Amino acid sequence: MKLNEIYDNQGARKPRMRVGRGEGSGKGKTAGRGVKGQKSRSGVSVLGFEGGQMPIYRRTPKRGFNNIFAKKFEIVNLGRLQRAIDEKKFDAKSIVNVETLSAAGLIRGKGDGVRILAKGEIKTSLICEVAGATNLQLMLL
Repeated sequence: MKLNEIYDNQGARKPRMRVGRGEGSGKGKTAGRGVKGQKSRSGVSVLGFEGGQMPIYRRTPKRGFNNIFAKKFEIVNLGRLQRAIDEKKFDAKSIVNVETLSAAGLIRGKGDGVRILAKGEIKTSLICEVAGATNLQLMLL
């Protein structure tokens, strides 16, 4: 078999239906839209309309908001950092920052920086260049 001999199975691709092109085509006159009414007109989208009933997006209560200025930090726990040191993925003598953490596979993207959380225990002292930390005995540069 050659590339120029490959073809689709019979009926795998249907030609598109040309609507509104005369009665003989089978989709002439109203073009399959039925007769009259809002949905037969062009440019009408009736998404969310429930026939005059109060729509669900107005019935359900709304709370809170999405803060577009919120910062998205990458989070690293102390226990995870210690495990990476034990497994020799992270050098305890190196500075803890975005580059070294991503090289060790502890974070994926940059986000708006890195926050170190005090979950777990750490046995070695570390020097950190991060956006924030929680109640840690770390020297932050």
